[in-house]
Amino acid sequence: MSIILARAPLRISLGGGGTDLPSYYSQHGGFLVAGAIDKYVYILAHTVFQKHYKLKYSETETVDRIDQIKHPILRETLNRHWRGEPLELSAVADVPAGTGMGSSGAFTVALLKAVNHARRTTIAPGRLAEAASDIEINILHEPCGKQDPYVAAHGGICSYTFEKDGSVLVEPLEIAHETLRAMRNHMLLFYTGEARSSAVVLSDQDQRTRGGDQDMVANLDRTKQMGYTSRDLLLAGDLEAYAELMHEHWLNKRERSPGMATEHIDRLYTLARRSGVIGGKLVGAGGGGFLLVYAQDPTGTRQAMVAAGAQELPFDFEFVGATSNEYL
Repeated sequence: MSIILARAPLRISLGGGGTDLPSYYSQHGGFLVAGAIDKYVYILAHTVFQKHYKLKYSETETVDRIDQIKHPILRETLNRHWRGEPLELSAVADVPAGTGMGSSGAFTVALLKAVNHARRTTIAPGRLAEAASDIEINILHEPCGKQDPYVAAHGGICSYTFEKDGSVLVEPLEIAHETLRAMRNHMLLFYTGEARSSAVVLSDQDQRTRGGDQDMVANLDRTKQMGYTSRDLLLAGDLEAYAELMHEHWLNKRERSPGMATEHIDRLYTLARRSGVIGGKLVGAGGGGFLLVYAQDPTGTRQAMVAAGAQELPFDFEFVGATSNEYL
């Protein structure tokens, strides 16, 4: 019996998120900073003695052929990257889908990692990220960017430059140990209790950018510059200035598309600021998910947010990226 367990990390955007969509970077070039965290999407692959394709995620499918699979990412990934006998695949994740931490991209990366392992082939992080991006963006035509699969494949805290030709430059940031320690202590994640489909928010951004909407392009231009400044402040260890920029980043992000924030999210963020948070923002496209904040007094902020019903997700940064292991 051969069982393969692959996993890919989720991520938090640290500056410049939104400039990784092809509709923007193909015309203007994109840039962002993001960090992988120690929360994962897992794919378990059972590769022998299978008469049918058995697929377990939020639903369960049993089919004879790949083209009968309903789940679009599973179907298109297996159609293009699997040449063996039927197999069983199970997917689980550390956080719910639709919470802004790149679960779809991590799912695709983990799936590709498992399938390549089952085929007895290796795949470099860059090729892994591009293969995942190709499935979501070019094959399924999802209004998403390249950030999620690239962070899931590479891990760490990196800057990502998205060139007009579609190539991506990945640069791991050499953040000082004391700065990283302070980030671990003062950056907190709280679940807003609201999940959402990123496609709704990103479709608006994508369509307006493709249509040359000057307000949207100007917003993304500012976002990209904030990405560069975020990188510089993190490398310099100036976390209070970085936290102030997070607040500015959130105000700019709110202007981008309808549905970016809700009354509930606004109340939570106001409460966090009153507890001593310098700055924060929703991770992901917006509309729900997790609120990332930089707290001067983490204990006080935790108490205030828990009292408001916002559950904390303790996390650390992750520096490995997608992995797979086999169990016989």
